[in-house]
Amino acid sequence: MIGKLFTIAKNTVFETLRQPIYFVIIVSALLLLLLAPAISMYTLDEDVKLLRELAFSTLFLAGLFISVFSAGGAVTEEIESGTITTVLSKPLPRPLFVVGKFFGLASAVTLSHYLLSAAMLMAVRHGVLERASDEPDWPVITVAATVFLLTVLISTLLNYFYEWQFSATAVVFGTILGSAGLLFLAFVDRNWQVNPSQNGFHLFDIYASTLLLFAVLIIVALAVMFSTRLNLVLTLLSCVGVFLVGLITDWLFGRFAEKYLWAKVGYILFPNFQTFWVSDAIYEKNQVPADYLLIGLYYAVLYIVGILFLAVALFQNKQVGQNRQY
Repeated sequence: MIGKLFTIAKNTVFETLRQPIYFVIIVSALLLLLLAPAISMYTLDEDVKLLRELAFSTLFLAGLFISVFSAGGAVTEEIESGTITTVLSKPLPRPLFVVGKFFGLASAVTLSHYLLSAAMLMAVRHGVLERASDEPDWPVITVAATVFLLTVLISTLLNYFYEWQFSATAVVFGTILGSAGLLFLAFVDRNWQVNPSQNGFHLFDIYASTLLLFAVLIIVALAVMFSTRLNLVLTLLSCVGVFLVGLITDWLFGRFAEKYLWAKVGYILFPNFQTFWVSDAIYEKNQVPADYLLIGLYYAVLYIVGILFLAVALFQNKQVGQNRQY
């Protein structure tokens, strides 16, 4: 049973990494993070705060779209093309198929989130050049350029000589090289001196990125659930709808929860994504305690388990094959 689950998850990871849209969204997010310091310089005394806001928003939205489009390719496409009948004829329990797809998609999304988080940390460390006298963070620029060039070079050579897919290879090696670059920058300050205490990285950014990952994994579970019954467009609309409602659940349901049953039910059913969005702490100059990560993890796990139970229930009676019904 565990072997089948691992096989489904592994195949889903490989399928997701090969999807062109997966690579396109990551590249687009990296470009936004690259431009974020320049965009943030046109504010008054709020440059660094706006930079963090843009970086966190990029991580969140990239996770949303990667989750939806990846789920569409991994689940919806298999159902609509009928290839799922081959998988289910192994025999393979349908609950195992759903859970395996979730773990595979969650792994691929976590990989992309980690890569983008590394770029986010570099962008925030570089900061905004608020004055003409400010010097760029040359170690960050050098590391980022080196990671980019080596990633393109290695991916191109492996594609040419061994026919490895360029996009999937680039994501994997970009993550590995980006990790090495972060490790180097953790010991080197802006002046190329070995000074870990002044490396420019902050626990707040790491905690905020981790909380956003928990939120993105909830969206992955939602995308898998909707993909078992809906096509790609409806899955996207449904996930975006839940995402938007989840950002305002306190205002939409929370303030009425003590008086009205419908508000209490809505407050329970919809995940509160504000739990994972801590950018307000930037402006209030507050810190995110480490214990809050455990609260966020517990909250996310509860919703993911509940959503997967519902996904299994929806998929259990789903007719697939040539005579499938919609």
